[in-house]
Amino acid sequence: MTSATDTYAPRAGYLRRKRKERITWLLRGLITSLLAFVFLIPFLWMVSSSLKQNLAIFEVPARWIPDPVVWANYINVWTGERSMAQYFSNSTIVVVATIVGELAIVSLAGYAFGRMKFKGQNVLFLVFLATSMVPAQLLLVPRFMFFRQIGLYDTLWALILPGLSSVFATFLLRQHFASAPRELGEAARIDGASEWRIFARIYLPLARPALAALSILIFDSTWNDFEGPLIMITSEDKYTVPLGLTRFMSEDGTVSLGPALAGSVSSLIPVLVVFIIFQRHFMSSMARVGLR
Repeated sequence: MTSATDTYAPRAGYLRRKRKERITWLLRGLITSLLAFVFLIPFLWMVSSSLKQNLAIFEVPARWIPDPVVWANYINVWTGERSMAQYFSNSTIVVVATIVGELAIVSLAGYAFGRMKFKGQNVLFLVFLATSMVPAQLLLVPRFMFFRQIGLYDTLWALILPGLSSVFATFLLRQHFASAPRELGEAARIDGASEWRIFARIYLPLARPALAALSILIFDSTWNDFEGPLIMITSEDKYTVPLGLTRFMSEDGTVSLGPALAGSVSSLIPVLVVFIIFQRHFMSSMARVGLR
C-alpha cells in the first residue's frame, strides 16, 4: 500500500525541477533582452540623430528625443538634389538579379554535388571549396580589367555577374540535397521521371528553407556591398545605396550628418523587412545544417 509520503516526494521533486527551469528561462530571457538592447543602442542613436539638426547631434550628454524634430532630413534625402530614389532603384535591380541568378546556379551545383554520382566528384568538390580561401579583395583588380575589356565596366552587370556564384551557398545546398531522402528520387526514377524533373519537382521544393536563408544572406551582402560599386561604377546615375550615401559629403570633406544618417536609416529598412519576413526559414535552415 502506497503512503502519502511516497506519493508526495516525486511530485515535490517535479515542482522543484519545474521551478528551476522557469527561473533559468527567465534569467536567459533577461540576459538576452539586455544584450539585444545594448546592440540596439547604436541603431537607436542613428534614428534619433537623423531627426536632429547637425549641431544637436554632437550635444553631450546626448539628447535621445529630438527637439525639434527635423523631418527635413528625410525630405532632403528623398526629394532633394541628391535624391536616393535612383540609388535604391539601382540596388534593387542588382539585388533581385543576383538573388535569382545565384539561387538558380548554386541550386543546380548543390544538387549535382549532393545527389548525383560522377567520377572525381569528391576531388572536384574539395577543389571548389578551396577557392573560398582566396580573398575577395585579391580579385578586384583582375575583375576590373576583365569587365573593362569586355565593355561591362560602369554598368550594373559588373555588380551582378560576380555574385552569381558562391562557395558557401553551394556547400549549404549540397548539404540539404545530400540529406534528403534518396528513396523519393529512386521512386520517381522508376516511374520514368527525368533527372531534371526529379530535381525540380521533388528535391528543390524540399530545399525551400535553405533557399530562403540564402536569399537573406545574398540580399544583405549585395545590398550593403561598397567595394564592388566603388571599383566598378563611376557614373552617379548607376550608384547603389552604399555608394550613394557618400554623396552627402562635400568636396572639403565635411559631412551633412543629418541627411547622411537619414539615408542610412532608410537603407536599413529593406534589410530589416526581408529578415523579418524570412527569419523563420533562416533559423530552421541554419539549425538543420548545424545538426549534420
